[in-house]
Amino acid sequence: MTLDLYGELKEAKSIGITGHIKPDGDCIGSTLALMAYLRKRLPEATVELFLEEPEPSFDHIPLRDQIITDYPEREPFDAFIVCDTNYERIGDGKRYFDKAKKTINIDHHVSNAKGSAQLNLVVPEAPAVAEVICGLIEGEYMDATIAQLLYMGIAHDTGVFHFSNTKPHTLRVCAELLEYGFDFSTMLDETFFARSVMTNRLLAAAIQESRFFYDGRVILGYSSRKMMNEAGATRDDTGGIVERLRITRGVECAVYIYEKKPGQWKASLRSSSDLVNVAKVCEVFGGGGHDRAAGCEYTGPLEDYIEKLVTEIGRQIP
Repeated sequence: MTLDLYGELKEAKSIGITGHIKPDGDCIGSTLALMAYLRKRLPEATVELFLEEPEPSFDHIPLRDQIITDYPEREPFDAFIVCDTNYERIGDGKRYFDKAKKTINIDHHVSNAKGSAQLNLVVPEAPAVAEVICGLIEGEYMDATIAQLLYMGIAHDTGVFHFSNTKPHTLRVCAELLEYGFDFSTMLDETFFARSVMTNRLLAAAIQESRFFYDGRVILGYSSRKMMNEAGATRDDTGGIVERLRITRGVECAVYIYEKKPGQWKASLRSSSDLVNVAKVCEVFGGGGHDRAAGCEYTGPLEDYIEKLVTEIGRQIP
């Protein structure tokens, strides 16, 4: 599957870009990099990026102030690009997608393998959509800002090159990006490793209340609204908790659930091996993602959600 991005956009006078709701590091980095590239490649076109408000940890990355978060009414775009997700998860971006003259979907999620637009480039073997976009940018248009944003996207979706989706090609791509000489260490400290006090409180409670299933191969932790209120936490403070659960010794699959609204729950799943394909588990609940990192939502009693999730996970455990 290939995409001549420049060929498809060279006549466009207005180009919009978006990613998924609650944008993560890959979504933010890849869409900002794409915006910066297209502004250089097509200087006569208007190129705008629309995302939900990123977490404060991304406040100091390049071009952060160029993200439009209020989705104003406007004339239809000549082209509208969806990155790192499918149509269903772009939130208010749907109003632009539905009216655009041309739509393009660039992604790497296996659950979106066919794509959601008129033109699609979905590369499930890529660990991050930032790596896919890197392959679309001609060398003469790369610069330190674009390289930093792409590196951030790849680093976030590989767990800073810790996850098994990190391939030799990924490291070669990142080595080339590092040649542009940006401060990757500080960027990763600020956007990936740093945790709020509230996150630490939620993590402590999730560990204390965690449950084990299937002889300790599955761990599950949760945060109710009461627990989040006691910690002074919001959903922005839930990031990274499932990964901390996953690295518990002996665990093959981790589940972290938090309560978005009364009776409405969001689960993040991570697996440590091929034993459990968490994307398949989440698809049962209308969610999706990658083989080893996925999410889904549920409305109803927490114990029902836990029982159903654990049952679905158990179908893959011998």
